[in-house]
Amino acid sequence: MGIAGYASEVVFSDMKKILFLALCLFAISPLCLMAEEIAATDSRVTFLGRAEVENGALRFDWPSTYFRVAFKGKALSMRVSDNKRNFYAVWVDMPTSAEPTRIVEVKGNDTIIDLVLPSDVKKSKIKEHQVVIQKRTEAGCGTTTVFAFITDGQFVQAEPLKERQIEFIGDSYTCGYGVDAGSRRDPFTDETENASRTYASIVARYFNADYMTIAHSGRGICRNAGSNIPWEVMTDLYQYTIDRDSTTRWSVEQSPFRPAMTVIYLGTNDFSSSMVPDYNKFRKGYMRLLSYVKENYGEDHPVLCVASKTNDYQFRYVRDVVRNCGLKNVEWLGYCPSQHSHTDEDMGAGWHPNYNGQQKLAYSIIPYIATITGWGLQDMPVK
Repeated sequence: MGIAGYASEVVFSDMKKILFLALCLFAISPLCLMAEEIAATDSRVTFLGRAEVENGALRFDWPSTYFRVAFKGKALSMRVSDNKRNFYAVWVDMPTSAEPTRIVEVKGNDTIIDLVLPSDVKKSKIKEHQVVIQKRTEAGCGTTTVFAFITDGQFVQAEPLKERQIEFIGDSYTCGYGVDAGSRRDPFTDETENASRTYASIVARYFNADYMTIAHSGRGICRNAGSNIPWEVMTDLYQYTIDRDSTTRWSVEQSPFRPAMTVIYLGTNDFSSSMVPDYNKFRKGYMRLLSYVKENYGEDHPVLCVASKTNDYQFRYVRDVVRNCGLKNVEWLGYCPSQHSHTDEDMGAGWHPNYNGQQKLAYSIIPYIATITGWGLQDMPVK
């Protein structure tokens, strides 16, 4: 081969390399050039929950915490860390009463989680996609830190905080413990916990309200399940931004959330053993919780206290505390467990209500909220 032939071959080889690089750049450039990343605290994002804020990131762990994000484009991702493992439901352009578009597992440090894929919106005629991302699992599954959201297109303003808002305080029933299990005899797993299918979420959807859930499985008013020690009861945990972290005191000034009323469904775990708690201790704990709620939202703020008739003592304790509390706008509701069957029809893992059982509980609470708030009853299904 002559020098000229060799030179032309080198030039041709270099041209192939340049062409290959150009094709690679062409393939990735639309995403790179069009991608937009915004902090979790960006004003275009709507956040419902308690969280510690640091450098644009939100750190939280209470169940049912959720984001609303809106964008123009074909894909959406979340940059996130988790100190354990949590599960999140994602709804794309659909109500949260429907089956979610997908369920994502969040774990590890500074990972990118795909929330919306091009295939999710390929056939959609909607230009601005509305996405809800909600924490299914409770604080025991870990603390999540959301740093940012990323899209291949452009972010737009998500649906803002709704005019109607409700706060729920509770235990495993309010967390959605085992709600997705197939049988009451199934063992509990993190995958079967689902805060989006609790009576709280059902009630909120019925009234088209935003809501906040402060709940922890096994916790009580003056003692926890299987324990006589008043250690980290819900009366204590309610005060915290991060569950079980007393250094993170919650202040209502940290959030624009202002509920029209608060629903408290606690007391079951106080009576989980054969030893009945002392009434005065129970009353003191319940009054302390009521005082915290009133401090947050004012003395006229309505509170509905749900008293389960599973245990006669529990029912009478809650009823008597409310009747004699001396506070404004505190009501009680006696919920009878016979309203749902103790079979697999209404029970999930560990004899906790499944979605059907949670719906029946919601049916009992809805008329009270409709009357107390003045919102009235809606001509729509409870789901």
